[in-house]
Amino acid sequence: MRLFVIGANGRTGTEIIDLARMRGHEITAFVRSPQKLAAATSVRVVQGDPRRSESIVAALPGHDAVLSAIGPPPREAFRPSTLVADCARATVEAMAVTGVTRLAIVSAAILFPEKGLYFAFFRWLTKHHARDLLAMESIVKSTGLAWTIARPPRLTKSADASFRALRDGLPPGSRAMSFRSVAAFMLDAVELRSHVAEIVGLGAAS
Repeated sequence: MRLFVIGANGRTGTEIIDLARMRGHEITAFVRSPQKLAAATSVRVVQGDPRRSESIVAALPGHDAVLSAIGPPPREAFRPSTLVADCARATVEAMAVTGVTRLAIVSAAILFPEKGLYFAFFRWLTKHHARDLLAMESIVKSTGLAWTIARPPRLTKSADASFRALRDGLPPGSRAMSFRSVAAFMLDAVELRSHVAEIVGLGAAS
């Protein structure tokens, strides 16, 4: 497949690119700072602003799917922002113009109404980011695209690519998983055209 990856410099984005290369896909990495992305075969790097639909439109035609892993830098995650929603709006506008219909996008499990102090704390800590994610999801769900929204829990660095997935809920006991596992889910979803028009909770396989 020809895959268009937004947020390719991020921790999930780099895992998407690595796994997609291993699976034999052609990849366009759409990034604001190409110098931060290591050169790799089968990866075309395009510089652009993910908040501007015209910037995406210029590079998107001919792709089979868009995978978006946009998120704020860690130091910005606790401040008010519209980054994720702005990028989603630009992405879906560009997809409408170019006729690309398949979208897999990363959100977060904090949007599920899980009970307990653990989830209450993280919901409070990331309240600004959660507001941005909710706006993003609303934008995506209002389109006629074949979208999939992935809601993982807290993400960690690991070589493990296994995962559990549950529609409209968080798999039991899911508190953390790897960036690589999220990437694997997103690639599986677009390859198999599964979980279309679904919000999917994710968790580690064990």
